[in-house]
Amino acid sequence: MQGIDHIGIAVKSIDEALPFYTDILQFKHIGTEVVEEQRVKVAFIDAINCKIELLEPTDENSTVYKFIEKRGEGIHHIAIKTENIEQDIKYLKDEKLRLINESPRIGAGDALVSFIHPKSCGGVLYELCQHKED
Repeated sequence: MQGIDHIGIAVKSIDEALPFYTDILQFKHIGTEVVEEQRVKVAFIDAINCKIELLEPTDENSTVYKFIEKRGEGIHHIAIKTENIEQDIKYLKDEKLRLINESPRIGAGDALVSFIHPKSCGGVLYELCQHKED
């Protein structure tokens, strides 16, 4: 595992949240896409030493929608960059950590992703993230 790739932040509206990051903090908006499988619209922001991922639910069945309803907007997850997600999933399973996904799924930017359940991580949702170029 290679450190923090990005921090995911759940928001009700990317359009409303984005100016804080681009105008106030003066970070660069890299791009926005919809990840149909996860029912989210995602905006990536270059925060210089890592990325910020704004997550807007696209419908009421989205886990991000349910997160916002229960906890409000805010930090949703911390993503850890990996070169070999399959190997890291196996390692975490061997270490008896509870995984939300025991096999990788396609996430934003066509990255392979898998989530570690917060109950295994002191209440924090962690995402393993392997980018295509890795």
